[in-house]
Amino acid sequence: MASMDVPADVPKRTQTAPPTQAAAVRATPAPVLTWVTLALMTTSSVASLRAAPTMAVYGLACVFLYLVPAVVFLLPTALVSAELASGWSGGVYRWVSEGLSKPLGFLAVWCQFAMTIFYYPSLLAFVASTISYVIDPSLASNGLYTAIVIMVLYWTGVWVSSRGTKALAGLSSWGLIIGTLVPGTILVVLGIVFLGQGNPSAAPMTASHLLPEWTGLASLVLIVNNFLSYSGMEMNAVHVSSLKDPAKEYPKSMFLAMGLVLLIFILPALAISWVVPADQTSLTAGVMQAFNAFFSYFHIGWMTPIAAVMLVAASLGGMLTWLAGPSKGLLEISRSEGYLPPFLQKLNKYGIQQNILVTQGVVTTAIALMYALIPNVSSVYWIFSTITTQVYLIVYLLMFAAAMRLRKTQPDHPRGYRVPALHLMCTVGLLASVAALAIGFVPPSQFGGGSVWSYVLLIGGGLVILGLLIPYAFLKFRKPTWRTERSAS
Repeated sequence: MASMDVPADVPKRTQTAPPTQAAAVRATPAPVLTWVTLALMTTSSVASLRAAPTMAVYGLACVFLYLVPAVVFLLPTALVSAELASGWSGGVYRWVSEGLSKPLGFLAVWCQFAMTIFYYPSLLAFVASTISYVIDPSLASNGLYTAIVIMVLYWTGVWVSSRGTKALAGLSSWGLIIGTLVPGTILVVLGIVFLGQGNPSAAPMTASHLLPEWTGLASLVLIVNNFLSYSGMEMNAVHVSSLKDPAKEYPKSMFLAMGLVLLIFILPALAISWVVPADQTSLTAGVMQAFNAFFSYFHIGWMTPIAAVMLVAASLGGMLTWLAGPSKGLLEISRSEGYLPPFLQKLNKYGIQQNILVTQGVVTTAIALMYALIPNVSSVYWIFSTITTQVYLIVYLLMFAAAMRLRKTQPDHPRGYRVPALHLMCTVGLLASVAALAIGFVPPSQFGGGSVWSYVLLIGGGLVILGLLIPYAFLKFRKPTWRTERSAS
């Protein structure tokens, strides 16, 4: 979710310009993007260093574990969403509503919003671990410290967002450079120099380690997190109509973006594996563990706080944009269709959906307290990351199904881009998403010793309650009076 990962198209499509601005927009030709520019935009929406420690525990095998979901999930998602965005504006709600039904469209947009409920704690747990390397590295494994940081930073973000403040908006746009490209490049360069000086790698780098060791399903379960790492490729598909020749340029743009995203994901993960042994890698603090080890080796330990600040700045910028994005999209759709009760539709004096943010904050606070109650911070982080992935995968299942049905029911509807072999792409994407859902219920190998059924109940309970029961309750009990605005359709 940058990464993961900001659905900026949701609020942008739902905002209404004043009449004079609208007239100017109609009179002005659509801006033309180059396919390279679109590739860089997509890369900045998806790429992040936050997932690197998760794959670093696999060493050289992380290359394989990143390439597989790229081929079977990333590529179908990018191309299919391009066709949908070039034919129907309004994002995933419009796509699924047109292809399947309005209730399922609400389910899709709800899951896009609901995944952030678990995304914020896992993102801010990463921030807390990063900050700890400036204060006291031992705090990275302290659950109480992590919980406090999550609550303080989240509620600060709610306060900033609820006031409509745009002072920090530019922070997210610089996230790719400040928090990803610069520290990622430093990490990889230091790693190469470290190995070039004859130091042994903590993880074996021989050809026999290209594939992960097979010890049952648990040995492959970390791959499920990569599906969420790639989520967000569909967000920039809305710009497909701004290309001069979408049919040719969009695939080129997506392949370039895929290459850049893979480099950003794979190389830092390898650099971490060179210096931090797998059994000592923290899923929340692994990036800072590597920086700390490299900086100490090269006697430039003073750079550790600088690297931490860069990573924190990018993560907080992403959080602020996520706060403004999915909740705004859900609000606009609910006001026109009556999906949420009036209390959650109310706006404050700045025109911000404050009640949604505060309600979400109460749930986030309750989740944050689990970090204080459960001893192993990495275990909590993994559970929340997996639930996030499971909920978001529902969006993709609905999107692929809608795309196939729209090609059948509305074959002549104008589309700026048509996916070659659409049904094959959708089938691959559907099977990959279902496989990821299934793998998500298998406890990862490094969290052995606990009850398998407890893990399944935690993940399954989070998926069913958050992804299915809550939206079903809203649909079941909604009233005509909940509709506060006329539908635009």
